[in-house]
Amino acid sequence: MLSLLVRFVLGPLVRVLYRPRVEGVENVPGHGPVLLAANHRAALDTGVITFTTPRKVRFLGKAEYFTGKGLKGRFIARSLDALGYVPVERGNAQAGLAALEAGRKVLEDGGVFAIYPEGTRSLDGRLHRGHTGVAALALSTGAKVVPVALFGTEGLQPDGARIPRPAKIRVRFGAPLDFSRYEGMESASAIRRSVTDEIMYAILELSGQEYVDSYHKRPDDKSA
Repeated sequence: MLSLLVRFVLGPLVRVLYRPRVEGVENVPGHGPVLLAANHRAALDTGVITFTTPRKVRFLGKAEYFTGKGLKGRFIARSLDALGYVPVERGNAQAGLAALEAGRKVLEDGGVFAIYPEGTRSLDGRLHRGHTGVAALALSTGAKVVPVALFGTEGLQPDGARIPRPAKIRVRFGAPLDFSRYEGMESASAIRRSVTDEIMYAILELSGQEYVDSYHKRPDDKSA
């Protein structure tokens, strides 16, 4: 019921209120496993992708958000599931493997999974080097990769704002990328790097951002 509410009531309402400009949505295959690889501009990027993609999209979500007790906890967990979040443990040595496994399950079931190859939100507006997890998922599942460029989402919820504000939002879906030529080669690190770079270049062409060939450092990263 909540999934239907999100898809057929909340989704149209959000599109009417914020009027995102959506381009190339026909590039999202109507069936089969699809991996959406997007740039990451703001915390609300996930919601924007959810409400502008014609198919239900799954994302990673912190497992603790799904473990609340009582009626409120159950409601939050079901709401997050309806919005497409997949619970995964974070903050431990196995977090990266758990994240890839969660994405792999979605794709192997023929679903749509979205990932931000940069690994974190860009704080300087530039597009940073992608982590190879996106390639590992694409190569191990055979999913088509659809590059996605988000524009203006950082204006939806400026610092201190609790409610999203009107902003000029644009979402551009690129042509699907097929990496079947590398079938059976996902264990080769050079292949994963090459595939990741090809995906990042496709995002770059869509977004027009300045590219930085280094990983984005998180604000709390002491080595930054």
